[in-house]
Amino acid sequence: MCSKIKNCFVNLSVQAKASFWALVCGIIQKGVAVITTPIFTRLLSTSEYGQFNVFNSWLQILTIVISLNLSAGVFQQGLVKFEEDAKKYTSSMQGLSLLLSSFWALVYFLFRGFWNNLLSLTTEQMILMIALIWLSSVFGFWLAEQRNEYKYKALVVVTLTVAVLSPVLSVVLIMSSEDKVTARILGNFFVALAVYVPLFVIQIKKGGHFASLKYWKYALAFNLPLVPHYLSQVILNSSDRIMIGRIAGDGFAGIYGLAYSLSMIMTIINNALSQTLSPWVYKKIKAEKTEDIKIVAYPAMILVAFANIVLILIAPEAVRIFAPAEYFDAVWIIPPVVLSVYYMFIYDFFAKFAFYYEKRTFITIASVAGAALNIVLNLIFIKKFGYIAAGYTTLFCYIVYACCHYLFMNKVCRENCGGIKPYSTKIILLISAAFTAFGLLLLLTYKYIVIRYSIVALALAAVIVFRKKIIDSVWSIFRLKND
Repeated sequence: MCSKIKNCFVNLSVQAKASFWALVCGIIQKGVAVITTPIFTRLLSTSEYGQFNVFNSWLQILTIVISLNLSAGVFQQGLVKFEEDAKKYTSSMQGLSLLLSSFWALVYFLFRGFWNNLLSLTTEQMILMIALIWLSSVFGFWLAEQRNEYKYKALVVVTLTVAVLSPVLSVVLIMSSEDKVTARILGNFFVALAVYVPLFVIQIKKGGHFASLKYWKYALAFNLPLVPHYLSQVILNSSDRIMIGRIAGDGFAGIYGLAYSLSMIMTIINNALSQTLSPWVYKKIKAEKTEDIKIVAYPAMILVAFANIVLILIAPEAVRIFAPAEYFDAVWIIPPVVLSVYYMFIYDFFAKFAFYYEKRTFITIASVAGAALNIVLNLIFIKKFGYIAAGYTTLFCYIVYACCHYLFMNKVCRENCGGIKPYSTKIILLISAAFTAFGLLLLLTYKYIVIRYSIVALALAAVIVFRKKIIDSVWSIFRLKND
């Protein structure tokens, strides 16, 4: 069997190998983060763990503001559009990213007291944050270039190096420091600095141009209108922890942060399927064969829903493994956040149409509406019911978010696809409603271990009995991708 697997891999195209290793790198990054969680929850108090989660939340939000997310869609599109001048385009994007980071660093230093009070961070933490934002952009440009050129070997080496060294150095620094939160951040910073700066130098030298007004204008014109969309997505993902820290305290933000981190394990499956299916979906839209998409979409939705149900079932055991007793209340937050992960996945099937036909207004409206609603509901319900309510406001907002994208998708299809509906509303509702209701009902079994373990046994039995259908469904996703 090993020989057959090896032969199959050897015979894959360069593009397929690159896609495979890109997926592996993503799993490694998520996997190491999950594996090291029990270490950091025991080295840090709930309050310190909460402060680090709040720092990460601000990091994600300010990354959009400072870097304009230039290493994302606009850069990947530019590599194709300016293929003959890709090296110059890349080096000029690195230059623009450094310029933006330097500008915001100056803004911070001019009003340092204001920013420190607003974000509840120290000067050292703010400096590290701006530096990490720039370094992550450097890696983002290099990563996109490697994928575009199907160079996966260096990608694996860099990913493994950072994924392993960052937590190791963080542990060493935490154990020898009184300011454990800053020590945790420094561990990530020093490794990123050592690994990513050489990548920056290499790309600048290859391109030979630090600045190009042509490419700077193109990138800014393309991405600035999308900033509200990117920012809203991050706020929807991150605002909970920030608001819990402000309203309820850093300790509760730490408990919520653990629940959120464990729930996000499922994004490994989401990202794997999305990366696999995205080119195929766009190909079908371009070929005006949108009705074919549902053949793959429905099994993918069911697969993600089932995987999330498994995590909800084992949530109490997962919390006990990943954190000490003071974190156990996280178990009550995991179900609604895990259910949110499902809606994060299905919205992408709907949003593809707006992206393909460049309906940026629709994308922005849906994203801003979801983020704004999340902030308002958190202000109301965290104060009234406590920090656990944030999990349910997140779920509700992602349902609204997915519904908005579904409605906009239908409008786009009426205008551009001859009125054809890619999906059946009844089937989408049936899958989603059944999954959501069952996931919430499983909360009632957390105090009745016999009932919950019986459900786990039934789930395992179902997998064994229907294994051929499950394998066929998964295989159909990858087989149809190449149609």
